[in-house]
Amino acid sequence: MGQNDLMGTAEDFADQFLRVTKQYLPHVARLCLISTFLEDGIRMWFQWSEQRDYIDSTWSCGYLLASTFVFLNLLGQLTGCVLVLSRNFVQYACFGLFGIIALQTIAYSILWDLKFLMRSCRTSWARR
Repeated sequence: MGQNDLMGTAEDFADQFLRVTKQYLPHVARLCLISTFLEDGIRMWFQWSEQRDYIDSTWSCGYLLASTFVFLNLLGQLTGCVLVLSRNFVQYACFGLFGIIALQTIAYSILWDLKFLMRSCRTSWARR
C-alpha cells in the first residue's frame, strides 16, 4: 500500500505542476528549438568584424559584399527567431531559417569540409 500512496502523491504533484506550467511550456519549447539561431545571431553581432573579414578572405568579395552577407545572415537569424517566438508567420520564419542554414553551408564551405562534417556527425550521433 505504501508504494501506491507514493505513486498517487507523485501523480498529484505532476498534475499540479503541469497545470501551473502548461501555459509556459510552448514558449520554452520554441526557445529551445531556435536557441542555436539566436546564439549564432548574437555571436555575429559581437564578432562582426571577424565574421566580415573571414568572408572577405575566403571569397575575396570585398568589404562591402562581405558586410552585406554578414548583415543579411544576422538579420535573417534574429528576425526568424523573433517571428517564431511571437508565433507570427512561423512557417515563413522556418523557411527563412532553413535558407540561412543552406546559405551558411555554402558560404562557410561546410559542405566540402570533411573534418567538420565528421565532427558534426559524431556530435549528433553522441546525443542520441
